[in-house]
Amino acid sequence: MGSSRPAGAPVTNGAAVRHGPSEPALSPYRVLVYSHDSFGLGHLRRCRAIAHALVEQHRKLNVLILSGSPIIGRFSFRARVDFVRVPGVIKLRNGEYTSLNLDVNLDHTLALRASIIEHAARVFEPHLFLVDKEPLGLLGEARGTLRRLRRRGGCRLVLGLRDIMDDPGPLAEEWKRKKVMPALRQFYDQIWVYGLPQIYDPVTAYGFPPEVAAKTVFTGYLPREARPDIVLPHEVLQTVERGPFVLVTPGGGGDGADLVGAVLSAYERYDERLPWQALIVYGPFLPAGERAAFERRAARLARVTTLTFHEHLEDLIERAAGVVSLGGYNTFCEIVSLKKRCLIVPRVRPRAEQLLRAEAARRLGLVQTLHPDRLTPETLAEALIQLPAQAPPASHRIPGLLDGLRHINATVARWRLDGRPPVDLPDRVDASRGPRG
Repeated sequence: MGSSRPAGAPVTNGAAVRHGPSEPALSPYRVLVYSHDSFGLGHLRRCRAIAHALVEQHRKLNVLILSGSPIIGRFSFRARVDFVRVPGVIKLRNGEYTSLNLDVNLDHTLALRASIIEHAARVFEPHLFLVDKEPLGLLGEARGTLRRLRRRGGCRLVLGLRDIMDDPGPLAEEWKRKKVMPALRQFYDQIWVYGLPQIYDPVTAYGFPPEVAAKTVFTGYLPREARPDIVLPHEVLQTVERGPFVLVTPGGGGDGADLVGAVLSAYERYDERLPWQALIVYGPFLPAGERAAFERRAARLARVTTLTFHEHLEDLIERAAGVVSLGGYNTFCEIVSLKKRCLIVPRVRPRAEQLLRAEAARRLGLVQTLHPDRLTPETLAEALIQLPAQAPPASHRIPGLLDGLRHINATVARWRLDGRPPVDLPDRVDASRGPRG
């Protein structure tokens, strides 16, 4: 993955590198990760997985994560990984943004965030700046930092994209408005797509121009593993003792009420027919009023247990007999890594990302799906009844499917040994003059 490759070219295996005592000493290496986090947990969890993989495999490597997540402090981080939380911004249902906690207007919040991001980069002096999803940052807030790091040299700039962003039509309009392609040309050394073109090829779907396609690399998905040393909550231990269970996870929970409500209705009406008990993890962003209503219903169901949040979701998935999920990027990685039977009921608005991923995964025999337009207590109960007979996902049949962290580690190892700053890209287009949003 150290060199650029057009989309569709074979993905090669890059071995993770551990440096033995006989190898030359490496200088300290600093990775700065930007994760805007205006909604949900997906960006933070993806960046955290990458950060942990890097420090596991590389001595003298430190990772600093810049995040707007209001709950980043509820996650634990491994040694040599730390975070700076910038003031929160939240995306409203109408698509507009507003300050999360500060009683100041959005422009002031963005200016404060941009200042913190740029100052952190100036002091930390990263060798690698990894930007998650938003090429210029939220509403352009990382533009100044990108420009400064590009001018300074000695720092590789990488954009990390999940496998699927959205349906091509709406995304093309959004990227044109944000002047994304000029930013990709001007600033970035590589674009890492955390997926495989066999499942979805954004280079083709989103019309990457040749110079952008040439520096796009498909890493494979980011594998996850359960940790035997994790202490599970008492409610989970009781559930495990009672027998097999299906884990219901709507991710961060901000848009998971329909799924949770349907699961509760299925157990209220068809409990005796359903093969497994249920453990529902609401997610920290499920609105408090909806969570309270769900808790009252769940309290009347002997085979339903609920949790608000658990930072090590992969450990719950490992112990589950099956999973019901919206099918966000991280949960998809976890169910495939841990080979769990899964029913995906994808979100279809405001983005089609989860639907496109679920359909592609179903065609490959990795999951079963239920379109949300067909979601009723009856259809969900029938799907739950059929889940035990479903074959677990056979990820080994798709070469390179879960090679993402290995490729990233191998690339960083090569860059460290290289020791040379990246070649500056020509400023073909001034992306700084585009409109925000």
